[in-house]
Amino acid sequence: MKTFSAVVEKCSQTGLYVGYAPSLPGAHTQAETLDELKKNLCEVLSMLLEDSMFRGDDVTMNVRG
Repeated sequence: MKTFSAVVEKCSQTGLYVGYAPSLPGAHTQAETLDELKKNLCEVLSMLLEDSMFRGDDVTMNVRG
């Protein structure tokens, strides 16, 4: 299993949570709740890693805000 850390911020203008994984360029998303954000980030990471050396590994996310 591969674990990634994410940086999470809440946008003061939209009220949405914004998150990204610094170790993977392009891994960013937004959502209304932290649970939804975590789910979205895991989906983005899975897509980015689909053809990488981690292919077939489960992806988990440690969310820090």
